[in-house]
Amino acid sequence: MAQYRKDVLANNSYYHIYNRSIAKFVIYNNQKEYGRMFDLISLIRFVDFNYKMSRFKELKEDKQNQIINILQLTGKTYVDIVAYCIMPTHFHLILKQNMDDGITKYMAKLLNSYTKYFNTKHNRKGPLWTTRFKNILIEDDEQLIHLTRYIHLNPTSAKLVNDPKDWLFSSYNEYLGNSKNDYICSYKQILDIKPDEYKKFVLDRISYQQDLSRIKKLIIENYSG
Repeated sequence: MAQYRKDVLANNSYYHIYNRSIAKFVIYNNQKEYGRMFDLISLIRFVDFNYKMSRFKELKEDKQNQIINILQLTGKTYVDIVAYCIMPTHFHLILKQNMDDGITKYMAKLLNSYTKYFNTKHNRKGPLWTTRFKNILIEDDEQLIHLTRYIHLNPTSAKLVNDPKDWLFSSYNEYLGNSKNDYICSYKQILDIKPDEYKKFVLDRISYQQDLSRIKKLIIENYSG
């Protein structure tokens, strides 16, 4: 297997990408802000999506849908999105890189676009994120499916909801086949699991992941003390 420098991401490989806000600052305060991040995650993966998001949102809905349909049919993408979860202070993505520097270009557009939106809305200046972004190479399908579960259980581990289906800002409901959002995730060709099986796979782990989160918090608090 070819060896790559840590900062060089490989085409056709899958990565866990994540980032958080500076000092765990809450950067998604309401449905509109979560919605803006979702729109960015979904649309800027297309190389030919050249609209500023504020300008795109001013278009009539039928024009927006026309543009999206054309992009979905013919558009080249920096990345494929396998899973996502947007949390109050951070986000998780599983991405497949489709072209050289695809993830780097996609993430630069994503982070910069949301920063400009958030800073303008809140009359704020300066950086919003702790780092450029962090990435971990996903080695195999087993690691991939367990990672989707970890990501989809983030809201229950943080006690934001009791059931991950009640968190509207992740791809979990898309995996169950009952998402109201346009389908943006490409996972069926790599994860051979039915919605009912996936639901059981995720829900069986809720208590365990909550316990891990509590232990991690205690360790951090004791170490800090």
